[in-house]
Amino acid sequence: MTSFIFSLRARRTAVALAVGAACMTAHAQDASVETTVSVGVGAINGSKADRALFGQYNGLQDDSVVGMLGVDYSLRNQESFAWVELQGANLLGDTRELGLVWKKPGSWKFTADYGELVRYEPNTINTGLLGAGSTTPQVFAIAAGTGNDLNLKTKRTGLGLGFTKIISPALQLQVDVKSENKTGARPFGAFLNCLASTTSTCLAVPGLPVLMLPEPIDANHSQVEARLSYAMEKLRFSVGYYGSFYRNAHTALNPSGPSAGFGVNETLLALPPENQAHQIDLSGSYDFTGSTRGTVKLGYTTATQDAGFVSAGPAANLGAQVNTTLAKVGLTSRPMPKLSLLADLRYENRDDQTPLANYNSVGTNRQLSSEKTQGKLQASWQFTSDYRGTLGADYESIDRGVFTASSVLSSMVPLRQKTEEAGVRAELRRRLADDLSGAISVSSSRRDGSNWLQGNPGAPGVHEVADPASSFDLTQSVFMPTLADRQRDKIKLFADWQANEKLSLQFSAEEGKDKFSTPSAYGLQNTRMSQLGVDWGYAVNYNWALNGYLSRSGQTINQARYAGSVMAFDNTNLTASIGITGKAASKVHVGGSLTYVDDKSVYAQTLTASAPPTLLAGGGLPDIVYRQTALKLFGSYALEKGSSVRLDFVHQHVSANDWAWGNNGTQFAYSDGSTVTQSQNQNVNFIGVTYIYQLP
Repeated sequence: MTSFIFSLRARRTAVALAVGAACMTAHAQDASVETTVSVGVGAINGSKADRALFGQYNGLQDDSVVGMLGVDYSLRNQESFAWVELQGANLLGDTRELGLVWKKPGSWKFTADYGELVRYEPNTINTGLLGAGSTTPQVFAIAAGTGNDLNLKTKRTGLGLGFTKIISPALQLQVDVKSENKTGARPFGAFLNCLASTTSTCLAVPGLPVLMLPEPIDANHSQVEARLSYAMEKLRFSVGYYGSFYRNAHTALNPSGPSAGFGVNETLLALPPENQAHQIDLSGSYDFTGSTRGTVKLGYTTATQDAGFVSAGPAANLGAQVNTTLAKVGLTSRPMPKLSLLADLRYENRDDQTPLANYNSVGTNRQLSSEKTQGKLQASWQFTSDYRGTLGADYESIDRGVFTASSVLSSMVPLRQKTEEAGVRAELRRRLADDLSGAISVSSSRRDGSNWLQGNPGAPGVHEVADPASSFDLTQSVFMPTLADRQRDKIKLFADWQANEKLSLQFSAEEGKDKFSTPSAYGLQNTRMSQLGVDWGYAVNYNWALNGYLSRSGQTINQARYAGSVMAFDNTNLTASIGITGKAASKVHVGGSLTYVDDKSVYAQTLTASAPPTLLAGGGLPDIVYRQTALKLFGSYALEKGSSVRLDFVHQHVSANDWAWGNNGTQFAYSDGSTVTQSQNQNVNFIGVTYIYQLP
């Protein structure tokens, strides 16, 4: 499927179409027409560095003054019952959206959507690179901070078309096509091997220098979906097709320049290759009785990636192909008025048929086939009209298949062919009665697996290890947590309380913990998550209302390293907001909100008892802190029937501190002298005035 390109003329046509639709009212005397047009202007202050985060997606990073145009048009023909709706938002900006719905209820429907989205890179990149954003940039070494600033951005342009036809009361056809172009450049970089360079210098940095090399983007992703549905009194089924097509105009990044000092073969960097996938499925249900229903779903997907690589020779084309088969059956029944039963069984087979080839002179690539089986049983009992209890059991088995005999595995990275996980859960729910409803649920699961597999030293293949303590170096081996034995426990609470006719509150709380167990005492030990939230609304009187929420979540990860350190990652996020809306006068509607976000990541570190005296206890990495305070106010005034004016004001303050790009005034610098910075304190004020006119 080929890409499509939207030109400036097409964008102007989209805007003209939206405005023209608003003018169709005069030609629809025998139809019901509603049209709303909004026109406005907005202004923003602050430097570009102050707008970095605020203008990341709304197009307000570069411009200080922007125009605003929106259209909402609806036409209903009383005789033919045809219905046309056209909606356009931000038609003069970088994030314009235009949608059309044309339908005749009970017969057919046509939809069309057009949208654009521009993302501006919030970090300031200073570099000596020439041709940034192209496939052939030129690298020049500079002193840090003495280069030119890059303004990187990416743009998405998407078009979607859909058609639905009701062929008969029992038969329906639906077809949807979507295509999106993505262009621009985003931050990227690479380690380049200077040791193999034939020149005398390699940026004057031995070993592996890190270079700032923005990734050029010119790609298209298209999707096609078609579904034919049939329904009878007891039997319902549908047959569907889904296709995904990714095309990339750039296959490789090839930096050069007098300071690069690399040969062509050393600097070619592969970019995302083209690929495609096709899926067909059959799903349906059958009512055996009035209280028992069975469901089934069958699917087959083939995904391929046969685009050529940047290198020549037998490894120039991966020829990847993965075929996935899916089967799922389910049964729901209500054998007694108070008892409800549910059973599900799902099977997925992932068959990796990618050809084997020797890419690294040691062994071939691996074929990653797998079989996954999942099952669920659940029973619910209605104790009273208010209370309902549920018990359930879950099971999952994953078989990753036989290890590719010609592939090489490090003896320090054990694998497992099979893992199994079984769990139970229980819930007690109180339905809304009088003023209170809520639920409490608990769950627990346990995962274990087959014997560990160890790579053969210096040779392809693996062998099974029955006694890890005698075969593995438990101080150096890395046992992956996704394969490790794991105990998971979780509890959830929810409540909805109507305190009185004016005040309503919703509470939610969740606590969970994972404990990992491997043959080694090192690696990931345990994780913990928690969440607490409160939402509320208060009606002061008929004209005024208050609302707000408070949410706090946390995540902790603890791990240990042999003869080194005990590391703990702790992330906490606090969000709070309060808002008000109301009528200050018969023609004046006002409102506003104040929101605060505090996100903090702490990287604590202490030394183990076996740590050598030469290892310094640095206390861990610096904290990463992000805080945002946003004040939003609006007011609208009704000028006359069908028209009004609206005033919006936004103030945002952001404090961000990320040690990845700088710490204590020291900027991160690439080997070529490129730097990446972001203003730690950003203040922005935006004000907008909009005139809204609604035709009768």
